[in-house]
Amino acid sequence: MEIGGVANITPEKAVEILKKNGMQVTIEQAKQILEFLYKLAKITLSIYAENSP
Repeated sequence: MEIGGVANITPEKAVEILKKNGMQVTIEQAKQILEFLYKLAKITLSIYAENSP
């Protein structure tokens, strides 16, 4: 998955990381989780940039 030209974690890697931490998800679920996290990060950075002096 690539957002804004920057290579990011793959859904397969997310599944692997989550499995190591006791959470079982499908590739499709991992894609949805990653999409949400990328959107959340984008919003957070946008808010931070707006409030920076």
